[in-house]
Amino acid sequence: MNANLAAILYLVSGLLFIFALRGLSSPETSRRGNRAGMIGMAIAIVTTLFYQPPAGGLSYLIIFAGIAIGGGIGAWRARTIQMTAMPQLVALFHALVGLAAVLVAAAALHAPRAFGLGSPIHTSSLVEMSLGAAIGALTFTGSVIAFLKLDGRMSGKPIMLPHRHLINIALGVLLLLFIVAFSTTANHIVFWAIALVSFALGVLLIVPIGGADMPVVISMLNSYSGWAAVGIGFTLSNLALIITGALVGSSGAILSYIMCKGMNRSFISVILGGFGGEVAAPAPGAGGHVEDRPVKQGTPEEAAKLLKAAKLVIIVPGYGMAVAQAQHALREMADQIKKAGGEVKYAIHPVAGRMPGHMNVLLAEANVPYDEVFELEEINDQFAKADVAFVIGANDVTNPAAKTDPKSPIYGMPVLDVEDAKTVLFIKRGMGSGYAGVENELFFRPNTTMLFGDAKKVVESILRAME
Repeated sequence: MNANLAAILYLVSGLLFIFALRGLSSPETSRRGNRAGMIGMAIAIVTTLFYQPPAGGLSYLIIFAGIAIGGGIGAWRARTIQMTAMPQLVALFHALVGLAAVLVAAAALHAPRAFGLGSPIHTSSLVEMSLGAAIGALTFTGSVIAFLKLDGRMSGKPIMLPHRHLINIALGVLLLLFIVAFSTTANHIVFWAIALVSFALGVLLIVPIGGADMPVVISMLNSYSGWAAVGIGFTLSNLALIITGALVGSSGAILSYIMCKGMNRSFISVILGGFGGEVAAPAPGAGGHVEDRPVKQGTPEEAAKLLKAAKLVIIVPGYGMAVAQAQHALREMADQIKKAGGEVKYAIHPVAGRMPGHMNVLLAEANVPYDEVFELEEINDQFAKADVAFVIGANDVTNPAAKTDPKSPIYGMPVLDVEDAKTVLFIKRGMGSGYAGVENELFFRPNTTMLFGDAKKVVESILRAME
C-alpha cells in the first residue's frame, strides 16, 4: 500500500470518528455513532497492517493473538459489566490508553528504525515522544486512582498531603528539565525518569480530589488520554493517531469545561484538589450523622395516589437509581402515570451520577423515550408547574443550599429547582449526605415527603399500588 492511499484511508477513518462523536452527542443517534467509530477503527487498523506490515509471519501471529485476547476480554466485560460500574470501567480504559502511550514511546526509543524514525532520532521526534510518554504516564496512574476511588477500594475523601502544591510544582519543574535533557541527549535513563515523575504526578494530582468532583476527573482524564495519543502520533507520523487523539483530547477538554460549569467549579481548582466527602450515605440507625430536624415520611401507597392524580410529574434520577438498578421499574411507573392521564418528564443534571451521561445511558437502557428527557436548562422552569417532582437518589444536584447558603461547599452550583413543585417525593436509603458531604435542605421543606428504602423496591411498591 502506498503512502497516498494510506493517508486517504486514515482521513476516512478520521471522518468516521468525527461522525461517531456527533452521533454520541444524543442517545437517539448513539448507536449509529458507535457503529461509525467501530468502522473507522477497523479501517485504521487494517490500513496500518498493510501500510507498515510487520516483519515475518510470527509478528502477524502475535498481533492477531493480541487483538483476539484483548477483544475477547473487552467483549466479555461489555456484556457482563453492571451499569453502576461503568464509571470505573471508563477510568480503566483511560489507564490502558495512557500506559499504551508510554509503552509505544519506549518501543520507539529502543528500536527507532522499526518505527521509521532513523538513528539518531530527530530532536522534534524526541520532544513529541517525551510529551506523549509524560501525558500517558500521568493519565495511567491518575486513572488507576480514579478507579480505586469510584470502586470503593480507596476512600472517596480528598487525601490532602502536606505541602502538596509545592511538591507538584517541584515535580512539574523537574519534569520539564528531564524533557529538555531527553530532547538533547536521547538518554534512555532520562526517558524513564520522565515516566516515573509523570507516574508520581498522576497519583498526586488525583488523590486530593473528592467524590463530588469525580465526573470532572473522568472527563479530564479522557482528554489527557487523547493528548497522549497525539504526542505518539506525531512521533510515528501516524495520521490516524493524530486525528483520533486530537478529537478525544479536545472533546474531553470541552466536556470538562461543561462539567465544571455545571458544578460552578473552576477547572484549575478541581485539578489542584476539590471538595468532597465519603460517597456512602448511611441508612437510619446505620451510624453517621443523622439530622435531628423532623421530616415528613410517606408510604408507597400515598405516593401512588399522588402520582395517579398528577397532571405533570418530573422525575429526577441520580446515583441512587443506578445503584439500585431501578430504571426499568421507574419507566414502568411512568407508563402507569401516563395511562392515568398524566405527563412525565425526566430532568437530568450535567453531573448526576459518577460520569458524564450516566443517567442518560441508564434511561436509554430502560427504553425511556428520548423526547421525555431534558437537561437542566430546558427543564428548570417547569418545576413550578409540576404537581410532583419525583427524586430518586439525586442528592447534591437538588440541594437548595446551593442557592441560599453562601457557607455551603456547593454554593453557586446550578441545581434543579425541584423545591418549586407542589409536592416533592424523595426516595433515599437514609438521611446521610451525598458526594459533597453536604446535608440536603430539601429533606426538611414542608412540601417534601421522604420515602426511605432501596430505590428499586420502593418504586416497585409504588407500581403495585398504582396497578
